[in-house]
Order: sequence, then C-alpha cells, then structure tokens
Amino acid sequence: MDELEGTLRGHIGLIEEALDRIEGTATEADRGKKTAEYYGKRGREERYLTLRGIEYSQCSQPPTLPRPDLDALGVSYRRIPILSIGRDIYCDTRLILEKLEERFPNGALSATEGDQKAVEKLLEKWTIDGGVFLRASQLIPAETPLLKDPKLTKDREDYTGRSWAKVDIEKIRPEALAEMRDMFHFLETTLLADGREWILRTERPSLADIESIWPMHWLVDLKGALPANIISAKQYPKVFAWIGRFKNAIASARSKHPKPSSLQGADAVKRITMADFAEPEGDIDEVDPLGLKKDQTVQVHPIDTGFRHVDQGRLVSLTMKEIVLESATKDGTSVTRLHFPRHGFRVYGAREGANAKL
Repeated sequence: MDELEGTLRGHIGLIEEALDRIEGTATEADRGKKTAEYYGKRGREERYLTLRGIEYSQCSQPPTLPRPDLDALGVSYRRIPILSIGRDIYCDTRLILEKLEERFPNGALSATEGDQKAVEKLLEKWTIDGGVFLRASQLIPAETPLLKDPKLTKDREDYTGRSWAKVDIEKIRPEALAEMRDMFHFLETTLLADGREWILRTERPSLADIESIWPMHWLVDLKGALPANIISAKQYPKVFAWIGRFKNAIASARSKHPKPSSLQGADAVKRITMADFAEPEGDIDEVDPLGLKKDQTVQVHPIDTGFRHVDQGRLVSLTMKEIVLESATKDGTSVTRLHFPRHGFRVYGAREGANAKL
C-alpha cells in the first residue's frame, strides 16, 4: 500500500443500477457482490482508489431517489458517488480525483509534463463533454430488465431529461453504436497505434488511462451491448488488449490491498457531521465575472444531467476551478461544505434562480 498521509472516511455510494437490474441474473443473496463487481468495472473512483491503495469506507445508496442519507447531510445533488473527507463533501468524479491527487501526492497517477497533462485533460473532457459516456449509456441492451422497471426509468428520465422508454432507446441504439465504433477506432489508430501499454507510456495505468477507458471497459463486459461483428477484439485488437491489461492491473491491486469497510447510513452521517473540515474555508475570486460575494446565499446545480436538483447555501469560496458552499444538515445541528467543479455547473445568487436556469 502507498504510504499515504491518512485514511479517507465517508465515501458515499458507488451504486447507480445494480447488476441484477441490468442482466436479470442476480439473487438477493449475491446482489451486493454483483453490484460491487459491476461498479468495479464502471466507476472511475473505485478504480482509482484501488490502484492507489487508499483506504476508505463506503456507504452504498439506493439506485433511485430518495436517498435519505444524502438528505440528512443537506445534499440535494443527485449524482453518485460523492466523496467526503471530514465535513467537506466533494461532488462530481472529476473534482473527486483532482482532490485525491492533491491530498495524497505520494504515488499520484496524474501527469507531470505539460503535454501529457494536456492529453490527460482532453481525454477527461472527451469521455464526458465529448459524448462518449452518453453514447455508452445508450447502448444498454433494450431487452434488459432495467427497461421494464417503471420506477427506475422514471428516475432516469428525471436524471437525464430524456425519454427512457424502450422504443426510444431502441431507436437511438444504431446511432450510438456508430458513434462508439468511431471512438474505438480513434484509440486504435492514434494513441494505441504504436503498441504502447498505457496511454502516456507509463509503467502502470495513469489517470489518463482511467479517464479514457471506463466507458469502453464497462461496455465490453456488459452482455449484449456491443455486437461482435462491429466492435470486438477482431476489429480493435489494441483497444481490447489495453482493456485486458487494465483489468489485470485492477485485479492485481485489489489483491494487495484491504477491501473498503462498509458503513450504514446513520453511521456515515454521524462520522461526517462530527468530523472537522478537511480544508480551510477559502476565498472569492475578486475578478470573477459573476460578481458573487462571500457569504452570499447561492444555488448550484449541474448543467448536463441532474439539473433539477439544486443545492443552496452560503458561498464560502469561488475560484476558476471550484465552487464551495456551506449547507446546513437536515436536522440543523451541523453544517457541511459542498464542493463542485466550476466546469459543468451553474452558480448564481439565490434570488436570481428563476432567470439563471433559462
């Protein structure tokens, strides 16, 4: 295990859809095992923590709203996972990984050279802003039990703002498959074309690998998602070999480090609300274009998915990269600080909310 300067506590949730809902094969007895296995293939956070050997606790959340544990913490943000270090709660995977790299620099996975940093950042933006993940989510096979669960499909419609009706998913699937094939082709013929093992020619997987591999890794192991005559190791041997190496690296790291401990919701809430803050309060950028002021009541929400769920609180910090607001817990006995990346999120004075969302 890396010699890190502490132990993370309060990693909230790694669950969106349980594997049994996707494949229809799991029983109650092995649901937890299947869910962990499924999200080990999809979640960047779990992969990152595994490769780093960082100890943490996790508190699994329901696949659909409501999520009482997050409500208790005063969190309206609906995407999971989130990460807490003390009473600081970090939302969005991109910010989570950035904070972990900063807080635990010994053994960090991020690039150090300017050109490699650029590749790493562009791959991060490619998978999210460039539509890779969106297209991957549109390749969930139409015959899966997931699409027969009205509660879950209604929840996902609230989350994404688009229809999750089976007929609409079947309609968009060919287009999504064409886009995903182009993404496999891009990696096969550019970054992996020279036979390198890892994106930045590192000795082990780097953050650039984690940021670029996760949608494809997930799809390759999702039964029925990728037709073998269109996307397989036959057409894209270098990409599939890269995915295979990554799986082996994760399995090796997992075998060397202890499993995360599990917390019940009430215990996680108690640990977080009784802890100290992990970071100082921070300041407001005096020349920020929004003109917001410290201690002003603001609202924050994502602009792509989950945008109907708005957090409100006292603005304590606003920089080029981050928004931090202080929010009261549901029972009013404590406060937490919610951290959001600047990119992909909207922040505005609470009284301006009606116009800011237009």
